[in-house]
Amino acid sequence: MKIEEKQLIRSMVLQNMDLTDDIEDEKVNEVIDRCITDCENEGRMKVRDKLRIKRELFNSIRRLDILSELLDDNEITEIMINGAKNIFIEKNGILSRYNHSFESEERLKSIIQHIVAGCNRVVNEASPIVDARLPDGSRVNVVLPPVSLGGCTMTIRKFPSEGMTMEKLIELGSITDEVAEFLNKVVAAGYNIMVSGGTGAGKTTFLNALSECIPHDERIVTIEDSAELQIKGIDNLVRMEARNANVEGDNEVTIRELIKASLRMRPSRIIVGEVRDEAAIDMLTAMNTGHDGSLSTGHANSSRDMLTRLETMVLMGENMPLYAIRQQIASAVDIIIQLGRLRDRSRKCLEICELMGLEGGEYVMNKLYEFAEKETCNGKVLGSLRKINDLHNTSKLLSAGYIQVMNDKASEGGGR
Repeated sequence: MKIEEKQLIRSMVLQNMDLTDDIEDEKVNEVIDRCITDCENEGRMKVRDKLRIKRELFNSIRRLDILSELLDDNEITEIMINGAKNIFIEKNGILSRYNHSFESEERLKSIIQHIVAGCNRVVNEASPIVDARLPDGSRVNVVLPPVSLGGCTMTIRKFPSEGMTMEKLIELGSITDEVAEFLNKVVAAGYNIMVSGGTGAGKTTFLNALSECIPHDERIVTIEDSAELQIKGIDNLVRMEARNANVEGDNEVTIRELIKASLRMRPSRIIVGEVRDEAAIDMLTAMNTGHDGSLSTGHANSSRDMLTRLETMVLMGENMPLYAIRQQIASAVDIIIQLGRLRDRSRKCLEICELMGLEGGEYVMNKLYEFAEKETCNGKVLGSLRKINDLHNTSKLLSAGYIQVMNDKASEGGGR
């Protein structure tokens, strides 16, 4: 069916519906069926084509148009819209062009406004950039003309619908059983952990898996720019989300303000979805004031780069001597987990490092695990994390009783 015919049917459907009422989906489908039958060319349309057109029309009227089909496909992890006619997707780690497009730039703008309004955000020519989210937690970034020269730009980062777990990370080859057991213990024992990596490395997904290791009787406060974390199994959970300023520039609520507010909520630990600005100093303060076991993520190319990034972010908001900043970081952060994407597009945990403190004003780091590549098979990189050193700071493991447990197991195994 030609685009003109589809647009004609869509117009007929809208004309035959009373848009002032709350119409049920079943009623919409009935109207679509009737209009397709009226427009059908001599009854020669195949059943398969009818079903496809019916689905596309329903999505365009009741849902998010062609985005609906992409969002329903669990194998698609990223949707990139560069104007109404240029759509790209990432599926199984491979980028490709999507062979459908929006009817017009105006239709795309309408979809964007619908998404943004759904999470109480505003985007227009005066404020052309916005971060939002979909009901399923997918992250949305929008840039409108005139800032975006090729039309409306929208990037959607999807997350697994069921949430990530340690078991799934093991199945995917991102970590090993040994590393999973280690991470479970250090999270439960209250080590402060930073998860670092580049864009699309899976930092938020990994943070969700780590949160599974948090004892279920603790009080957790999560703080995010756009709510993406999927914390499961914690009853005493407070979720907070930053708010952009309105059109007049008022009523903004920043990550810094939320971190300060969270300190008065009696949290056992604080989880900051991502630290990217001067809020880093408040996060470090929280880690240094008794909120052991706090977790966060940040963009960096290596574990050591993450420390440099933290220094830079602190300097964005505070005029402090560099040595004082490094003391704060060294005292707050216990472990850094570096994630990355290999050349086969797979996401892996590349290294786990312990921050042992400062020596001569420089960070002392102890590499605990490192990804070792074994071979390449049919373009797929094979390898796993190998242990480099033991954890040096075991005080929190000792306080949590894990050292004694491990010693008892060693005794049972003949002292090994």
